[in-house]
Amino acid sequence: MLSYLIKRILLLAPVFLAVSAVIFLILHLIPGDPVDNLLKVGSSASKRAEIEARYGLDRPLIVQYGMWLGNVLQGDLGTSIVTRRPVSQLIGQTLPHSLQLGGLALLLSSVVGILLGVVAARARDRWPDRLVMGGVLLGSTLPSFWIGLILILVFSVQLGWFPVSGARGWSSLVLPVITIGLGGIALVARVTRVAMIDTAGRDFVLLLHAKGLPPSRILWRHVLRHAMIPVVTILALRIGWILGGAVTVEYVFARPGIGTTLIKALNQHDYPVVQACLLMLAIAVMLGTLLGDIIQALMDPRVREAIA
Repeated sequence: MLSYLIKRILLLAPVFLAVSAVIFLILHLIPGDPVDNLLKVGSSASKRAEIEARYGLDRPLIVQYGMWLGNVLQGDLGTSIVTRRPVSQLIGQTLPHSLQLGGLALLLSSVVGILLGVVAARARDRWPDRLVMGGVLLGSTLPSFWIGLILILVFSVQLGWFPVSGARGWSSLVLPVITIGLGGIALVARVTRVAMIDTAGRDFVLLLHAKGLPPSRILWRHVLRHAMIPVVTILALRIGWILGGAVTVEYVFARPGIGTTLIKALNQHDYPVVQACLLMLAIAVMLGTLLGDIIQALMDPRVREAIA
């Protein structure tokens, strides 16, 4: 297992380099100049050159990328061009809010999605299965920002049960968590249903029925256990995608998180902040993938043998 873990970690290195290069280049190739936000009306060309030299924006892109990557590997994310504060400080203030929101949304997706998948699998081709899968299909097709706006209109504006925006107390988390979690519930429920139906038709399950074991024991202790392998992989991948999907949801609910910081920095062309936010999201996806592979390898020895 140790050798498998080392190989998986080593495989992340080229992925990290490729992702960092893409983030850096795309951001610098889009229209706009962060220096424009720092110059006063009527500033001279020498003043612009001075600011560009201060932040290294006058150097070739490959040199800027090398300097930025070297600083990142040392834990230095740079300094915000607009606010002139360390980017690591900004990330440190907003990341806990995003992790709290993403963690609760992942928990909601896991519990509700698995339960709905089990219900649909047990009632295969009957009305509970059709009802669950119909609701799952609807939940997976609606955009998250639209769901968030509808929830705000109904439960905040009309009923007044939850705050419209902000991050004051647990009540402010309910609507954002539901908004993000609905997409995950739909995905987890579909995967759980398919995996349980596939597992229930295997020979070892038929043998357990032939031995006279109670159907409920076979379902919860054997079928669900084996069906969890693909479900766990999907949930691990959702770790990164939930943080990425929270970008628009945080902005809709005006929550202080990575998403709000990213959108604000994009509007201001604040390169260091945008690069750091995108890099955090990319790292979350990579770590989620790594965690999913590790859990899958622990649950299924064949995975370890395949990469050994």
